[in-house]
Amino acid sequence: MSKYHIAQLNIATLLAPIDSPQLSDFVANLDRINALAEESPGFVWRLQTEEGDATGIDYFGSDKIVNLSLWDSVEALHNYVYRSAHVEIMRRKKEWFNKMGEAYMVLWWVPAGHIPSVEEAAQKLNILREHGPTAEAFTFKKAFPAPSELASVPTDTWGGECPAT
Repeated sequence: MSKYHIAQLNIATLLAPIDSPQLSDFVANLDRINALAEESPGFVWRLQTEEGDATGIDYFGSDKIVNLSLWDSVEALHNYVYRSAHVEIMRRKKEWFNKMGEAYMVLWWVPAGHIPSVEEAAQKLNILREHGPTAEAFTFKKAFPAPSELASVPTDTWGGECPAT
């Protein structure tokens, strides 16, 4: 089992209020698409309110929706996003969302068991926007591997000196 999970943040700017007729079909599909994610291989966790979705979280502004989730690998997340019924929703995004002029999706590695906050996710998105893809914040197009398992071992477990010398 991996010692890391891939975190993803995706934000979108709504064309209309979430409770408007224009977004009614999007809202009607949320439960189905969220259930699909939760049933997908590699799914670990997703941000949600007590109502079971994240549309009420307005950290990025009341005109934006946020999706924050954890997966056991980039491949598992990629398969859900691009090789499942989720694609049907993505094909219709112009009906519901404004085109974003800057990065709106970011990936980063977190230790297994860590649940990222929206604040942490926003910091990763800002890193991506300011520096482009790096090992700290990246995209599907320019993904980085999980940190080295050896690099995550605290030095005090072997005295801080190279055990081979």
